[in-house]
Amino acid sequence: MEERKPPYRITDKMLNLATEIMEKIGKTNYFESLNRYPELRRKTRIKSIHSSLAIENNQLSLFQVEAVINGKTVIGEHKDIQEVKNAYKAYEEIGKINPYSVEDLKKIQGILTFAIEDDCGNFRNHGEAVYDGNIPIFMAPPHEMVPSLMENLFNWMNQVKEKVNPLILSSIFHYEFLFIHPFSDGNGRTARLWQTAILAQWKEVFKYIPIESIIRKHQEGYYNVIQNCNNAGNSTEFIEFMLQIIEEAVERMSVEQQETTQETTQETTQEKIISLIKKNPSITQLEMAKSLNLTRDGVSYHMKQLKEDGIITRVGSTKNGIWKIVKR
Repeated sequence: MEERKPPYRITDKMLNLATEIMEKIGKTNYFESLNRYPELRRKTRIKSIHSSLAIENNQLSLFQVEAVINGKTVIGEHKDIQEVKNAYKAYEEIGKINPYSVEDLKKIQGILTFAIEDDCGNFRNHGEAVYDGNIPIFMAPPHEMVPSLMENLFNWMNQVKEKVNPLILSSIFHYEFLFIHPFSDGNGRTARLWQTAILAQWKEVFKYIPIESIIRKHQEGYYNVIQNCNNAGNSTEFIEFMLQIIEEAVERMSVEQQETTQETTQETTQEKIISLIKKNPSITQLEMAKSLNLTRDGVSYHMKQLKEDGIITRVGSTKNGIWKIVKR
């Protein structure tokens, strides 16, 4: 089969979006929290998994997905629970796989559909179509063509990976993969994970940017753009759409970073206050302020939070009483 370059056109909109994303990613210490706070990495990973599965009609809530990942018992459809377990294992492989290897892709799809599909990890051996009711709106290429189409796609990516911006290349792959529809099940989940894998090899921080949650937010537009590109015969509109999605995901990640940093800083200050009380239950708020290099109002704010949370209490008078740690 003659090798085919994926049809697309580079636009000013693409270049501008790619530049904006790269500038945001390149900011000094922009994602420092990912290294400092493991809970932020875990939180974003769970959001990615929940959103990607929800796009495919998995009915488990974010809370239930987290519970499954934590090994807790969850009431739900067996298939939905298995999908979560599989997705968690698959996402843990990002960073270990070669995103330019078709064999690694088959391995990941096999993990995503383990105990769900009999032919997991293998290309489909039958025709596939997308229907609107009883009307077919998209016919995937014949199954006989799938191996050569996938080989052609990966050959092209390996040829251009040093020339085409990964933001654009990963978006092209995402669309082309969905168009080929190479597996019986899990094509959407695999496409979204694989775009993340391509981006993560370029910039490791993408392992923990929940692009999938923004896709889910714009799910109707996601499917509409795919259909538009199917009709147009090229992925130009889809690339632009995905770059907008990635930019929004990066921006959202920045906000969550700031929120997590503020929460962790607050917790650290409160831990220091508790430590001071342990050493000297009679310590005054003014003495705490001097020790912690905070204002008196700053200490008062944290003391109020600790009292409202039932962690500390005041025993005796304001002047002669002591602080008591109720719970830890």
